[in-house]
Amino acid sequence: MPETPARALLLEQIHPAAEEILRSAGFQVEVIPRALDEDELVQRVEGVSLLGIRSKTQVTPRVLDAGRNLISVGAFCIGTNQVDLAAASDRGVAVFNAPFSNTRSVVELAISEIIAMTRRLTEKNHLMHNGIWDKSADGAHEVRGRTLGIVGYGNIGAQLSVLAENLGMKVLFYDTADKLALGNARRCQTLKELLAEADVVTLHVDGRAANENFFGADDFATMRRGSLFLNLSRGFVVDYAALRTQIESGHISGASVDVFPVEPAGRGDEFVSELRGLPNVILTPHIGGSTEEAQEDIGRYVAGKFRDFVRDGSTSMSVNLPGLILPRPQNTLRMVHLHRNVPGVLARVNGLLAEGGVNVEAQLLGTRGDFGYVVTDSASGTTQSIVDAIRALPETIRLRIIF
Repeated sequence: MPETPARALLLEQIHPAAEEILRSAGFQVEVIPRALDEDELVQRVEGVSLLGIRSKTQVTPRVLDAGRNLISVGAFCIGTNQVDLAAASDRGVAVFNAPFSNTRSVVELAISEIIAMTRRLTEKNHLMHNGIWDKSADGAHEVRGRTLGIVGYGNIGAQLSVLAENLGMKVLFYDTADKLALGNARRCQTLKELLAEADVVTLHVDGRAANENFFGADDFATMRRGSLFLNLSRGFVVDYAALRTQIESGHISGASVDVFPVEPAGRGDEFVSELRGLPNVILTPHIGGSTEEAQEDIGRYVAGKFRDFVRDGSTSMSVNLPGLILPRPQNTLRMVHLHRNVPGVLARVNGLLAEGGVNVEAQLLGTRGDFGYVVTDSASGTTQSIVDAIRALPETIRLRIIF
């Protein structure tokens, strides 16, 4: 029998475009506009096949065990550190995200904050709201001619590089991977080299565990006196107590922060941070990708990945499984088989098909680390006994039949 999922659960105010796409694909969709803690999610995930989250809901092994029907998790954002990817793979659950959809929104926020800090607009705004007129140019500068140091030259860092150059800024970047410099940007060989030269330092590193406490007191001390600092990446990568010390001393003249180690669960909850109340410091509630354009694009992108995975077994852009797309011949049955990546599995699968008289119309295998994923199309002859035999292979993690 086909294993077509019936239910999708979308959390954390995912854009309605996602619900529209999933409903049009024939799924029942439940929408909850907030994050769920582990206990709540364990209760809610039973019977759910597709789970959509953003950054606050944690998908743990316990949640995955409770979601026995779960075949895919979608992170409707860039990062996936809120999902236990190894546990998802072990249980045959594909994980998707939206690595590009909010790039422009984050970059525009960074550009606006660089200009706002360089002109000290927050301080002027505060004075005006308190009835004080101060037209002084003290401490206000143009961004043209200043040096921007980008730490992490991925999708966001690279696009920021291009826009900053268009504003007349000189761009340096540092990345542990070998990245192609765009425009006139110059690669720095070390982080210290970048910090010593940049007037503005902005972090765009990923959420891997190794980046925890990546930027601390020594790094702030290495920055040029009077420079500016931005973090729109992950809250846990920066020592914010050290940042406060450097701002209070005047060594760092301003900062913009959008992400924090601990963030409130919902709108209206108290926000606590050692950065509150400091001059020329812009604090935003994790809104780097929170534009209507980005959220709609993310909703459509991840929901489309859900739909294609269910209909065709497509794992293109999956963050944890081998990425495969195989065009599907008409009038065929499709078998998608996730298994342990050990020698001989494909031969045993095809042996079982051959013994049952099944003629393979098309087949594609991909591997990724410990996992293999094979998509097989056949026109006729695939019986339940053949499916059971393949499912019983010791290497099989999950087998789905798509009619």
